[in-house]
Amino acid sequence: MQHSTHPHHEQHSHPGHHETHPAGHGGGVSWSMAARATLHCLTGCAIGEILGMVIGTAFGWGNASTMITAIVLAFFFGYSLTLRSILRAGVGFKAAFRVALAADTLSIAVMELIDNGVITLWPSAMNAQLADALFWTSLALSLVLAFAVTTPVNKWMIGRGKGHAVVHRYHH
Repeated sequence: MQHSTHPHHEQHSHPGHHETHPAGHGGGVSWSMAARATLHCLTGCAIGEILGMVIGTAFGWGNASTMITAIVLAFFFGYSLTLRSILRAGVGFKAAFRVALAADTLSIAVMELIDNGVITLWPSAMNAQLADALFWTSLALSLVLAFAVTTPVNKWMIGRGKGHAVVHRYHH
């Protein structure tokens, strides 16, 4: 990472990332960079969401209990993936935890709102069982839609030095 004394001229380059973007404004943030950040978030959310839905459905829990479990696990796994990468960079747990919260909270919240909103509004999806195609179809489509809605949010946040822009400071 190159540092400048003037924050609007700071350039972040990321190994494996072909884009460079100025911190503090969205002009140089590419859609592919935002999509990668969203995909990272989606991975943790999907693990938690699917695990929560499977647990709740397998144990015959009600819709509210299943959904709450899925949301809690989505946040847990979403934060955990980010936390793991920051800890590997040598950052202490307390600081890494704060970075994970700052980087992922809005992204996970938007993703969960869309994902659970789709499943709630989809006729019969809330009552589908693990063996039903509707269970997996509605879950997959809800995650795709959550990705599509959350990517512009992450692009906006990264362009302002927030969200996954915070995490990228520790990837070096």
